[in-house]
Amino acid sequence: MENKSFTVGLLISTYNWPKALEAVLKSVMRQTRLPDEIIIADDGSGAATELVIRKYAALMGIPFRHAWHEDDGFRKSIILNKAVKLSESEYIIEIDGDIVLHPKFVEDHIRHARRGIFIQGARTMVEEDRTGNILSNGAFDPIYFFSPGISNRFNSLRIPLLSWLFQLSKQDATKTRGCNLAFWKDDFIAVNGYNNTFSGWGSEDNEFAARLINAGIKKIRLKLAANCYHLHHKCNSKSEVEANEYRYMETIRYNIISCLNGYAEV
Repeated sequence: MENKSFTVGLLISTYNWPKALEAVLKSVMRQTRLPDEIIIADDGSGAATELVIRKYAALMGIPFRHAWHEDDGFRKSIILNKAVKLSESEYIIEIDGDIVLHPKFVEDHIRHARRGIFIQGARTMVEEDRTGNILSNGAFDPIYFFSPGISNRFNSLRIPLLSWLFQLSKQDATKTRGCNLAFWKDDFIAVNGYNNTFSGWGSEDNEFAARLINAGIKKIRLKLAANCYHLHHKCNSKSEVEANEYRYMETIRYNIISCLNGYAEV
């Protein structure tokens, strides 16, 4: 068994949805293995989000790092890079600020971590009515395969003894999602992190993953473990999708490993 004595940071991206972020942080408090630090990548939220962060930093007793910049549209890549710069952990688990975690989420990720790979986990989608109940009640009841108000039901199964069966993955960055992603910080730095030229929603996760793959880091799928639940929300604007997709395809076409404007430039 590989040594698992590395430090782990939980990287959470957020933008102006403090109720969802509070639900996420409540689920972090219930983890069987707390992360060594929480890193908040805040893409320009207001004071209500900062109050939530301060509240849970005081409650949890582990380091909180809060990277923030002014709201100037969807600039998730830049704020993720700024947040990772604040991190002191060797291994980073990335989620979105609307992803509620199974109590063994962090523990499962640590169990599957090993050098030379990055991990793409799965998510269960929580439907609109149940999301409303979660946010209004301030509580999150456990979700199981037969629970009402969810889709992607297979992703709600947790059978860790079988999770290894799904790990072989085609080395294709398509459908990479930062809502349940894990990587080594030094691998992140080696490819210069996220590409800051991405603005607006779309393809920033795929492009980052493509560069990891180009660098020889293997993509591993994680199913039946590290379960998480995506709260319902309206779709982001897709006005920049075509431009972002073009950048992603250029990374594949030219086998790019390190972007010119990324982690080192923030």
